[in-house]
This record gives sequence, structure tokens and C-alpha cells, in this order.
Amino acid sequence: MIVRFTPGDTTVEVEPGTTLFEAAQRADVPVGSSCGADGTCGKCGLRVVSGSLPEATARERRVASDNRCDSGLRLSCMVVINADVTVTADYW
Repeated sequence: MIVRFTPGDTTVEVEPGTTLFEAAQRADVPVGSSCGADGTCGKCGLRVVSGSLPEATARERRVASDNRCDSGLRLSCMVVINADVTVTADYW
């Protein structure tokens, strides 16, 4: 699967089971995180530009709500990539 990060048009190919956060690390794309990708801080939110990601789990929805994350963001440390996708961050 191919993950594209915009702007910058950086791409990385990943294996099934890879999280969006891991893909960003492999591509050397900075993603916010104060919890070390433990799924508690809500700072790793990325926005889907094109493609799709699996539905958010109850845990992802809870962490996003608890941290007052924008509803259009997906917590990259909790999302396992299942198809080609293009994402961006509001702070890039």
C-alpha cells in the first residue's frame, strides 16, 4: 500500500498492519506526539485528503473526544492502513 503525505508529496510503501504513524516515521515526516504513539495524547491527528482508512475504533473516538481533536482528523497511531491513502496535517 502507498501512503502519500502532502504537501511535499512524500510517499512510502507499507505492509498491511502498519499504522499511519509508523508510515510517517518511515517517510521521515514529522507527526505530533507527546505520548510516544501510545494512543493517549491525541496530537498525531492527520486529515485524509484522498483514499480511505478503516472506521475509527471506539478507543480512537474516545481519545479524540477526550483531547478535543477536530472531528476530521484521524489519530495516526491508532489507524492501521488498509488501502492507498493521501493525508496531510494542519500544521505542515
